[in-house]
Amino acid sequence: MDMTGVSFGTTDWATVPVSKHEGERGTATWRTREFGSVRVRMVEYSPGYTADHWCSRGHVLLVMEGSLTTELADGTIVTINAGSSYQVGDDMEQHRSSTEEGARLFVVD
Repeated sequence: MDMTGVSFGTTDWATVPVSKHEGERGTATWRTREFGSVRVRMVEYSPGYTADHWCSRGHVLLVMEGSLTTELADGTIVTINAGSSYQVGDDMEQHRSSTEEGARLFVVD
């Protein structure tokens, strides 16, 4: 992650446009800002959401509300709750997300 040349700024997430992404089940809504090569998102997963793809992009992810289950390609399953985070590097363990109750996330990648 390279933040070179990014000036100080603030974001009112309520004013950032929403984009919707259908999962295998449920929907993800993203509010996205880009700062140079860094993408910052406020993400909401509907109850019952399951991603429709395996992701190989690196992230720092904080669960703000709800609970998130992340499955790794090797079969490992990790569940984290509000107040917990995970990090994974680019092209490291492929992963995909799901949630039974829904979740609100803050993601930097």
